[in-house]
Amino acid sequence: MALEKPYLDVPGTTIFDADQSRKGYWLNQFCMSLMKAENRTRFKADEDAYLAEWPMTDEQKAAVKARDLNWMMRTGGNIYFLSKLGATDGLSFQQMAGSMTGMTEQQYREMMLKGGRSPEGNRYIGENGDAQGPMAMSEAWKEWQEAHAQHALAEAIEQAEGAQPEGRATITASVYTSHVPAIGAAIDHGKTEEAYWKPLFAGYEPSKAWMKENTPDVIFLVYNDHATSFDLGVIPTFAIGTAAEFEPADEGYGARPVPKVQGDPELASHIAQSVIQQDFDLTIVNDLKVDHGLTVPLSLMFGQPEQWPCKVIPFHVNVVQYPVPSGQRCFALGQAIRKAIESYDKPIKVQIWGTGGMSHQLQGPRAGLINKEWDNRFLDRLVAEPAELAKVPHIEYVREAGSEGIELVMWLIARGAMADVAGGKAPSVAHRFFHVPASNTAVGHLILENNL
Repeated sequence: MALEKPYLDVPGTTIFDADQSRKGYWLNQFCMSLMKAENRTRFKADEDAYLAEWPMTDEQKAAVKARDLNWMMRTGGNIYFLSKLGATDGLSFQQMAGSMTGMTEQQYREMMLKGGRSPEGNRYIGENGDAQGPMAMSEAWKEWQEAHAQHALAEAIEQAEGAQPEGRATITASVYTSHVPAIGAAIDHGKTEEAYWKPLFAGYEPSKAWMKENTPDVIFLVYNDHATSFDLGVIPTFAIGTAAEFEPADEGYGARPVPKVQGDPELASHIAQSVIQQDFDLTIVNDLKVDHGLTVPLSLMFGQPEQWPCKVIPFHVNVVQYPVPSGQRCFALGQAIRKAIESYDKPIKVQIWGTGGMSHQLQGPRAGLINKEWDNRFLDRLVAEPAELAKVPHIEYVREAGSEGIELVMWLIARGAMADVAGGKAPSVAHRFFHVPASNTAVGHLILENNL
């Protein structure tokens, strides 16, 4: 089933949800730019030239020039962002709000002095309140609609003719792997056949062969940002990338020579709304550069293609600054993600990947810690008793797997999304591999197939 949006039948109201945010991203970013005095000056001096700097749609630019707030909101604008444009024009919030009602400024002011608009008759579309019917439209908007009516009809026909086949998304498998940056460097610098690296890459050859036979439409890839896109100014616990593409980040050595990651904004927005409605607080990120935590797993599973063969939704977990999410919270989040994906009304195949680990410590006198026994027991339990494994406290990860071994909680998100956790059949182990060392780290790898 599709996501429920009960607010769609509230009259005269546009709720700014993930779909609206995706649609209006550049419009809202343009408005944010007007918080700087020098940008306001440039915009006022030549609106066309300034708007040309922003990759908005022609319709969004037309709405801005018309100063039609209803039109801007229809194309993805949010009133708090749009208020920066109003402030640039010297308007108060009351003047901006009133302009969207079809009332004169004086009429709106008098209504507010009398106690404001009543909700009576304005709770549902079709009632007899004073906010029913078509919204106020500028002449520019009316002219735009008339001029583009034929184009809109052609688009509607094209969409109907190219309608997606019926069905829902399914999670076919989960993949688990370490994401050591040195592995990426070895690939990028042609060192995979060197004696030090050859055993590690040999362990992924079966996985690459499996992936050729089981390439999904979308990978939901759980990783942690390594002080690349998120500094200490903002530290989201969980963040989902909803952009159309993600550039490889420069982590200080130059960006990896790998393809841009193509996202799936529609599915990502769907997951975000569904998971938040299941009481998990996600940060929605429309502008994100991805580091080795995401690109190294892709290289291990796909090699060095000119383009990645499927879309990827990045999902960041904070495991850098404590407090970090517990194993149980991650495991429960995986279950919420599964529900979200399975409610998506397109018959696509999705894999969910958990990355990071295994045992390693990169700091202090205990740097270099590796615990083979604990790592392999973790792999055993991840397959056989994930719910119990999720109960392991943070301090055990630190004592046994090193300070950076806490990354392994991200594997529990992927494991929580598997069918057996919701009462389905146990997954099949397609491949398992363990290797020590890769630079400072124990490398673990596992592929689990859902038996649907």
